[in-house]
Amino acid sequence: MTTRQPFNKTTLTFLGVAIGVITLDQLTKELALEFLELYEPVPVIPEVLNFTLAFNDRAAFSLGGANTWVFTLLASLACLFLLWAGPRFKTKGWVLLCGFALGGVGGNLIDRLFREPGFPNGHVVDFIQIPFNFPIFNIADMAISSAAFLIALRVVRGEKFGGSK
Repeated sequence: MTTRQPFNKTTLTFLGVAIGVITLDQLTKELALEFLELYEPVPVIPEVLNFTLAFNDRAAFSLGGANTWVFTLLASLACLFLLWAGPRFKTKGWVLLCGFALGGVGGNLIDRLFREPGFPNGHVVDFIQIPFNFPIFNIADMAISSAAFLIALRVVRGEKFGGSK
């Protein structure tokens, strides 16, 4: 009789990436809260990058209406789907992308659940500002949008979602 390991290499890689993204996201948000003043830009690379503290009750990059509880529900469903799908993906590239997506969605979900004004309407901490009137964003937003772009690109190029072996 063979015993099944509860966490194989794929699952550990997937969860490790997600936890890494969440940790980096939450750490940088705490640093932003500690060292930045609300809507007061701090130049990091003049004309290219500022750190500016903002609170967001919308979706990634301030998109969508101010219905935070809806985004909380959607993010919760996305996390559940990603937790189910990630360990089932067949190639390392797909597992990594799913881990980045889970880390990003999870990082912002933590804010929506535990930050002011409170569950399930917490505002997401944003602090990264680039030119061209682009919305202020955070590490989780970067992980979500990067993963979504790369997933879409791979699917458009004909790859099977989740990979195949």
